[in-house]
Amino acid sequence: MAGIHGWWRRARGARLGAGAAAALVLLTACSGGGGGEVELERGESGILPAAEPPAPEEFNTQSIEGVSLTVPEDWKVQSEGGKLCVSPPGQAACAYGSVQLLPHAAERDPDNWPAKDDAFNKDDGWAADTGSCRSLNTSASGGIGVEGAELAVSDFTEHADGLKSHHSVWRVTCVNDDTFEVRMWFLPVSDVLLYVWSADSQYSAVYDEIALSMDTTEYQS
Repeated sequence: MAGIHGWWRRARGARLGAGAAAALVLLTACSGGGGGEVELERGESGILPAAEPPAPEEFNTQSIEGVSLTVPEDWKVQSEGGKLCVSPPGQAACAYGSVQLLPHAAERDPDNWPAKDDAFNKDDGWAADTGSCRSLNTSASGGIGVEGAELAVSDFTEHADGLKSHHSVWRVTCVNDDTFEVRMWFLPVSDVLLYVWSADSQYSAVYDEIALSMDTTEYQS
């Protein structure tokens, strides 16, 4: 896992460097070039960028039916009914912010989603049931409808086993003007789905790393 850990160290270093540069610019502007010195403690308002969740230090391998992933060790793991779900700290349920791994996804779905009619490539293909809003404020209640959805990204991702999946990202708007994002990596031939039910934007890079680590070598389709 040295590659993943190295990625995080580089990302964290880049964020710290950006914060230091911003602080230097602001200090220079405040001094007005008049020779006066302005001393500000690290963390004072307006100097450093907004706090981000700490980057995962350790990753563990999790698997279901021969499909494996590496996930942050402090994320909660649940496995039930042919689905592996990993949830970020503070999210107990397999819902907002969570990543779901579903082998034989379309085979087990009553409507053959997301394989049927290439739903993974359609604006309305973000879920088998697209009637309920999944924003942070509404995901628990399920009582808010959906206004519409846009397929914002449709490309390919190569995974640890060398296979390439269809990668799709949807921007979904609720009837109350809330918005949320759904992410999917789907292997139609293998029928394996990696699915971010409702993305928490602060974990966007973590989702990508989890997806890159997916390995179906031991999977029987």
